[in-house]
Amino acid sequence: MNSYEEKLSSLFEIFQAILKNTGMNADPGKLFNIAIKIYDMFMEAFSDGGMKEAASEVKKELEELENTELHIAITGETGSGKSSLINALRGLKAEDDGAAPVGVTVTTLDSKSYPHPNYPKMKFWDLPGIGSPDFSPDSYLKKVDFPRYDFFIIVGSERFRSNHIDLAQAIQKMEKKCYFVRSKVDSDLYNMERSYPNTFNAEEVLEKMRNDFKKQLRKCFRNTIPQVFLISSWDLDKYDFPQLVETLEKDLPSLKRLAFLLSLPMFSPEFKEKKKSALKSHLWKISLASAGINAIHIPNLPLACDVALLLGSMVAFYKMFELDDGSLARRARLARKPVEELKAVMKSPQMIEITIDLVIKKITDYAKELFPPSLIRSLVAAGVSFVITYWMLSSFLDNLAEDAERVRKKALEPIALGRAAFPRPKECEDGLSV
Repeated sequence: MNSYEEKLSSLFEIFQAILKNTGMNADPGKLFNIAIKIYDMFMEAFSDGGMKEAASEVKKELEELENTELHIAITGETGSGKSSLINALRGLKAEDDGAAPVGVTVTTLDSKSYPHPNYPKMKFWDLPGIGSPDFSPDSYLKKVDFPRYDFFIIVGSERFRSNHIDLAQAIQKMEKKCYFVRSKVDSDLYNMERSYPNTFNAEEVLEKMRNDFKKQLRKCFRNTIPQVFLISSWDLDKYDFPQLVETLEKDLPSLKRLAFLLSLPMFSPEFKEKKKSALKSHLWKISLASAGINAIHIPNLPLACDVALLLGSMVAFYKMFELDDGSLARRARLARKPVEELKAVMKSPQMIEITIDLVIKKITDYAKELFPPSLIRSLVAAGVSFVITYWMLSSFLDNLAEDAERVRKKALEPIALGRAAFPRPKECEDGLSV
């Protein structure tokens, strides 16, 4: 970490404490003092270039995040659910544009990438099947271009066979992470319940599956034993998918970790809050870059900011909360409802309505709400720009998160025709599905 990064890291912790403990309802005089304090802190920490120098460093980091590439390899036997998992991780179903084809007759002969619909630099790779009797892990990894991938997910729909184990051992030997995913767990539970209707206990069945896999892997791996996650691509909020996400986050470098987290579909209200929290910790960087670089004067206010940067960030928030037009259309199609019905429950403007003029209006409204005219005239532009844009973005983010939950609940409502209500199909149950 260089000197700039150390200073920014230290200032970040201070800002988080200051801004977290100060709400918009605080006394205007207190907010004024915060603006001055922030400005003075930057001038002291970056005496040569002040806030512009700090903003330049932060903007580089924002650009690095935007350009971060992530390549995730999904492999396993044909018919194990690789394609369904790839689609689930991208928030798609088999009928959506760009979805990986699903079906037991589909055989992957060559590696094929499936970019995330909103984040094209994030690619999920469907690798050729590993079920052939003469399977050679070393030849296989060479064929699929092993160095390309950040990590591997090995999918199995029944039990893990020798080819799965051999491949995982080869990946570990080449010092990359791999994870076992046992797919189609919902089907297993359904079959077990039919077989043992009187004694069936889902948690006991799942625990037995986990223990059996762990016992199998302990016999095959001496040192690091790959983790096994039980999932259903239809129900990402159930079983072990949240634990899989948490594990992948921990194992990825910081920028790739954040990019991965923000790209995932909002499979549960809890994950929505996690995504919002990650974005909240990022807002100060956007606000700082906006206040210090390419800033334009805001009419009738003694402050300036990079409105284009704020606009781009706000539009990105829509995609992260699946409130952009494409995501809403996919959700409406799955829920078998008009997209206008989902849009109607949103209180924020539609993404297409977010313009430069609207951003300027929001900044102006927040400035007037936070500071009375007598204080506005004496504010230090850079300091107050930072404070106002931070609170504007924070409030905007909160509203979008609430809209995302309203849309999710609306999509889950039963479909009614007259007085008759129809049950929802399996793929529309709570989870990834809508």
